[in-house]
Amino acid sequence: MELNEELARVAAQEATLHLTRFDEDVAWRLGSRLQSMAMERGLAIAIEIRRCGQLLFYSALPGTTPDNADWIRRKGNVVTRFLRSSYAVGLSLQQKGGDLASRYGLPAADYASHGGAFPLCVEGAGIIGYVAVSGLPQRDDHELVVEALSAELRLSYSPPPA
Repeated sequence: MELNEELARVAAQEATLHLTRFDEDVAWRLGSRLQSMAMERGLAIAIEIRRCGQLLFYSALPGTTPDNADWIRRKGNVVTRFLRSSYAVGLSLQQKGGDLASRYGLPAADYASHGGAFPLCVEGAGIIGYVAVSGLPQRDDHELVVEALSAELRLSYSPPPA
């Protein structure tokens, strides 16, 4: 898929996947959904959900390492800084040429513009946190989160073209 098309597809996801409410129960349900999806598919991922810096859900499935938690932290920092999915930020940087360090002076030790962290946007409130996974190729991390959010919102999910 062409870079412009991929960016437009991700922007449409960001514009559509808005929750009507968010609390600890929603975080648990969403995190548990991601965990079940991963277990059914045999995926080794870590999952994190944060609201305003507060950890509400975390799970590290068999086959993950502490590096997965650090990738989540770094990708989550990108969502918090740019209010966009970490995948969208990475694609945008790829399109413009450059990286977070050269364009924004952000250290790679704290920021990763790789797919997998997605903003939690609540209607009437805006972005209040993020949901993130780590362990798969970046596009797959991103799409797993989008698929779970779509299911939570009872929206149809169509995987991207290969």
